[in-house]
Amino acid sequence: MVAALAVTQTVGFGVLYYVFSVLLDPMARDLRASASQVALALTLSVLVSALCAPFAGRWLDARGGRLLMTAGSVLGTLALLAWSRVENVVQLYAVFAAVGVASAMVLYEAAFAVIVARFSGRGRASALLAVMVVAGFASSIFLPLAGVLVQAHGWRQALVILAALYGATAIPLHAVALRRSRSAPETGLGGSDDPGQADHAGRTDGVAGVAGGGRAALVRAATRQAAFWLLTVAFTLHNAATATFSVLLVTYLVHLGHPPLLAATVAGTLGILSVTGRLVITGLQSRLPTALAAAAVFTLQALAAVLLPLTGAGVAGAVTAVLLFGLGFGVGALTKPHLLAERYGTVAFASLSGRIALPATLAKAGAPAAALAVALTAGYGWVMAAVTLACLVAAATLVAYHRVSFRRPSNHGEAPA
Repeated sequence: MVAALAVTQTVGFGVLYYVFSVLLDPMARDLRASASQVALALTLSVLVSALCAPFAGRWLDARGGRLLMTAGSVLGTLALLAWSRVENVVQLYAVFAAVGVASAMVLYEAAFAVIVARFSGRGRASALLAVMVVAGFASSIFLPLAGVLVQAHGWRQALVILAALYGATAIPLHAVALRRSRSAPETGLGGSDDPGQADHAGRTDGVAGVAGGGRAALVRAATRQAAFWLLTVAFTLHNAATATFSVLLVTYLVHLGHPPLLAATVAGTLGILSVTGRLVITGLQSRLPTALAAAAVFTLQALAAVLLPLTGAGVAGAVTAVLLFGLGFGVGALTKPHLLAERYGTVAFASLSGRIALPATLAKAGAPAAALAVALTAGYGWVMAAVTLACLVAAATLVAYHRVSFRRPSNHGEAPA
């Protein structure tokens, strides 16, 4: 199952998200539209995916991932084929609304819910890491592949080939590998086998009284707690910061005086660094509680955002800043399921994850556009200052979450919510 999800996440992110940038210019020429009009389709896809995340989460908790992810793979394949036939931007937007729905059904949120339901303890952490490490190479594989296909066959035929590739891998793998097999549901109230979480067994958080009352009761109890909203704020801010940094990086490096080719090459290391960052955070988790390990990485990213305006005019300074920031790519996606399952268990994991994904994905979609407006009016320095602040607040919020979540209970075992 883990191998199947590693493959489908890699191919899914590659064809449903990353290849868009390669196809943008030829699409714009063929559709007689501006690049900004065409780029809006991808933004629409991300927004639709965010809106669908809570609904997908409830389905995953109630019925598992096999039917949802298989149907999403079929929808994704059909959307890619429809994309190859669009004749104007209105049709393009309609297709990318469908891509957004399919993305909510088949990408990380759904895959992680399946893994969390199936594994526990170190097995869960290893499975999440395995899928994310492999999927971290999606951009490295599919950007050049899409470039070769477009050059050889044109963007429309390239999409047909990519649709066939996606359908041939994702549909059968999701249908066969994702059997309805769950480990015993966890309430999130037991001990942890994570060396960094030795104090977990002594925690009570107000969920115990409703864990047996059904999934909806657990969701209501969780969303009334400060801890849940601290997680939501932390991952929303971090999504906004990483999306802003990655989208504006090439433009900013050119603005600092670097040749476009060098700027693109340096920015291209972010995908590889995201794999390194996921391995780093896994190593830190053996020595620190997960929330504190993630906070440390977010703080490192804040330092990188400070350094880029100060040292980015030189090649060494730019590379150093990008290397430091890139270590945090993917860390939020890896630590969020661990923290949610650890605190709230698996009973309502996907529902709670979908609720966090909604504002976090909206931030990912909207923050780069807002940052570009700031850059054009006030300068890129202010954008990096905002990225720094977002990373620091996200780190501080995770520290606060750790303190709230693992606070020793008082009043006969009841901790304030």
